[in-house]
Amino acid sequence: MKLSLPFVKKPPLVAVVRLSGAIGMAGRGALNDTSLAPVLEKAFRKGKPAAIALEINSPGGSPVQSSLIGARIRRLSDELDIPVFAFVEDVAASGGYWLAAAADEIWADDSSVLGSIGVISAGFGAHIFLARQGFERRVHTAGQSKSMLDPFSPEKKEDVERLKGVLDDIHGNFIDHVKSRRGDKLSTETDLFTGEIWLARKATELGLIDGIAHLKPKMQERYGDKVRFRRYGLRKPFWSRFGASVVQDAVAGIEERAAYARFGL
Repeated sequence: MKLSLPFVKKPPLVAVVRLSGAIGMAGRGALNDTSLAPVLEKAFRKGKPAAIALEINSPGGSPVQSSLIGARIRRLSDELDIPVFAFVEDVAASGGYWLAAAADEIWADDSSVLGSIGVISAGFGAHIFLARQGFERRVHTAGQSKSMLDPFSPEKKEDVERLKGVLDDIHGNFIDHVKSRRGDKLSTETDLFTGEIWLARKATELGLIDGIAHLKPKMQERYGDKVRFRRYGLRKPFWSRFGASVVQDAVAGIEERAAYARFGL
């Protein structure tokens, strides 16, 4: 039984939300707006928290899902007037940094990797291999751009230019988000939007983060030694360990591992 005494003020509560993994990947427990919506709603609304602390460890992923999750965090923060602090673990790159930038302050470990403010599209071309094996590619479309960047056909200059335009537009959205969130903190002497990555101390100098700090001591510094923590995060259902989801999760795990490997992790 829990005894609650009237008129006794409780220490401040910080809700801790874990955002770990690639964004928008397939598989159970993947970071996307649909799965995170109830987690974030509960974290912001349950127990009247004094602040939200985001534990971020993500190499990025879908730009749309990154934007949706970040926008949800901002809406809840503004609506309920609750500050948000991001604490980066191994990496907050690309979409992972997009999520971090949704916070009011960003803190990281000395060895955290940050940045990669860019957009990438990658694939393979197999038309030469098919031709050598005697295969003939047959594609019929209604709409001249419907077969754009077909991996089994030779690459067309106009398709590449069209894709580059799309990537540039998404990159522009990313840049606008970072500038709107970090504002005057950002360095004007370095081009921060080339897709380059930095360790935390350099990222601090560039204004991409606010400094070096870990979650518990920083929150104790802000809200007192007796600050309480309540943790929230995605949970994998028990039945996801069985059947077809095992294969799906295994493939998603390989893709996620490859995403982290880009940053030497």
